[in-house]
Amino acid sequence: MGFSWVLSVLLFAKSLAKFLIAMASILRFRKLCYVEPVNCSSLNFESFETLKGDNNEQFEAQNVEKKDEKGVDVDSVTEILLNRQNKKKRPNKRGNKEWRCVDYCCWIIGYMCTTWWLLLFLYHCLPANLPGLRVAESPGTRLKHEGLIAHHPVVLVPGIVTGGLELWEGKPCAEGLFRKRLWGGSFSEIFKRPLCWLEHLSLDNVTGLDPPGIRLRAVPGLVAADYFAPGYFVWAVLIENLAQIGYEGKNMYMAAYDWRLSFQNTEIRDQALSRLKSKIELMYVTNGYRKVVVVPHSMGVIYFLHFLKWVESPPPMGGGGGPGWCAKHIKAIMNIGPAFLGVPKTVSNILSAEGKDIAFIRAMAPGLLDSELLGFQTLEHVMRVSRTWDSIISLMPKGGETIWGNLDWSPEEGYGCDLVKKRYTSTEIKTNNTDGKRGLKLQESAKYGRIISFEKAASQLPSSQLLNLGSKEFQRTSTGTNSNTSCGEVMTEYDEMSRESIRKVAENKAYTARSVIDLVRFVAPKMMRRAEAHFSHGIAENLDDPKYTHHKYWSNPLETKLPDAPDMEIYCLYGVGIPTERSYVYKQSPSDRCRSIPFRIDSSADGSNDGCLKGGVYFVDGDESVPVLSAGYMCAKGWRGRTRFNPSGMATYIREYRHKPPASLLEGRGSESGAHVDIMGNVALIEDVLRVSAGATGAELGGDRIHSDIMRMSERVSIRL
Repeated sequence: MGFSWVLSVLLFAKSLAKFLIAMASILRFRKLCYVEPVNCSSLNFESFETLKGDNNEQFEAQNVEKKDEKGVDVDSVTEILLNRQNKKKRPNKRGNKEWRCVDYCCWIIGYMCTTWWLLLFLYHCLPANLPGLRVAESPGTRLKHEGLIAHHPVVLVPGIVTGGLELWEGKPCAEGLFRKRLWGGSFSEIFKRPLCWLEHLSLDNVTGLDPPGIRLRAVPGLVAADYFAPGYFVWAVLIENLAQIGYEGKNMYMAAYDWRLSFQNTEIRDQALSRLKSKIELMYVTNGYRKVVVVPHSMGVIYFLHFLKWVESPPPMGGGGGPGWCAKHIKAIMNIGPAFLGVPKTVSNILSAEGKDIAFIRAMAPGLLDSELLGFQTLEHVMRVSRTWDSIISLMPKGGETIWGNLDWSPEEGYGCDLVKKRYTSTEIKTNNTDGKRGLKLQESAKYGRIISFEKAASQLPSSQLLNLGSKEFQRTSTGTNSNTSCGEVMTEYDEMSRESIRKVAENKAYTARSVIDLVRFVAPKMMRRAEAHFSHGIAENLDDPKYTHHKYWSNPLETKLPDAPDMEIYCLYGVGIPTERSYVYKQSPSDRCRSIPFRIDSSADGSNDGCLKGGVYFVDGDESVPVLSAGYMCAKGWRGRTRFNPSGMATYIREYRHKPPASLLEGRGSESGAHVDIMGNVALIEDVLRVSAGATGAELGGDRIHSDIMRMSERVSIRL
């Protein structure tokens, strides 16, 4: 789930609420002026029937008298009343009342709300055994009937954004919110005090920890990430199915942590890693010395990878568990939607606080998110807050051009969106089919290695025709911060850059996974100064080099070794068959006003009908958030067999789930979805997790289940193993 998209939606909802309040005031004013009858008694009129009388002279005299007494032009009022009476008598297509545009809008909204509530009422009132409403038997119930029972303790590790955060100390504006959720839950505070809410979600720009006078902490327990918002499940369905085969609080644990912090800072500030270590040891002992099955999701995957190295490393940097701790306590790690090698959409979020969804909104409603008149500045708010979260840098693409490709090559080269789409909607493919030619169809030559391109032509031209400035050319020149004080209310790091520096960014035309690191250092220097002390994105030449004992390398699978645990199993579980963001076509923003984001995705850039360029975004196969390459490479090649990254040769398995959208609204988010978060309700994935938790091995599950071209992509990556 994209963090900028979530914040953008919430901030836009706040702006929409403001707009609706303003509209309500306008409608009230309209009602007073045009709908409610004039109170004639305040003018000492006789009844309105006098207007219809035959004695005009008497009425005229009365008008003059009243005008003399009150100073009111009664003739004008009388004329208005007569005109209104005549209008009421004129029939029109909606009866006697003259309709305006506002009336039509209100009726449309009313019809939509009424229809929605009617459908909701029918859904809850109709018998559950009617065709189309019958709920399929859950995996937990079915496996319980087969005799499956809880065996290994289970630890769940949530990812970025999905875990709740509650307030323990705040500013005066947050009075009355002690231990109330500011993230996750109802999000009601965004409507009441939006700027206060944003201030409390931000971290200190220098330390990456709490700002003075503010303490936000992770919500503890299973409720930390069961639902992201009311009705929007994350872990709830999986927890329910685990409970059906016997799991409960004593053998199931949610390892909640503050997902905004760098991984090592979760230990420094909250001792989150130490508490996780103690909880695993306790569950191991209290459940008959059975090893633990760990189920991380999304960024939680690399957070737990960091833990694997931390727990065996000596103090003070590590947890002091010593070699063999993982082999003793962990049976399997079932990584759901893993972002092992990063996510390209992180770059677009840092660069312009947007992705395909925001670019689509801009295309459909130009100026809405950038309106100076309305003053929303939604994306500027998103950028200012999210750039204080160090964890975002953990999701930057890892492995450089070796993994993600260069200006002329990428592992996904030859990917055809149209044919792959047809293949995923066709008949079932045999298990373990890794034919590299499946799904290949040469369309327009998409150069996915160019993660950021300025202008569509730059995303397709031969590299020899591109200007490459190099990192030394990025000399950031600043502008006086006081010069922009007259415009906007939100200030980002772009306002500290000169227009000449901004122009140089666009002149470089194309950025790969290597040069995009320099780009992010250039546009977000404060964020990178903090975060690069905690994260690294390269490939280790010699893993025995003492420098790799530092914690900044532990969450990068290409710069750390797996523990010595030959009996432990690692699973990569992820969805396929959904177009997933891979690279972007950018342009400079048309507005040159201060305190604005100078770059944006060029939503007008489209490829051919069968191509993968849509709305300024190049798409590849994945789960809508994580490309297949990032989710599957380590299990397909990097850790497969005995490699320098997996010296003990522990078994790795790929389990892919083909995306199938819900057939109707009654199916909710679908039971066969492969989307990044919705996959947590996928019945096949739930069954795999339950079987391994009950004692099954990867071989007993059937080994690999592959539908994508991950094996071909992995073979095209040339890396020393």
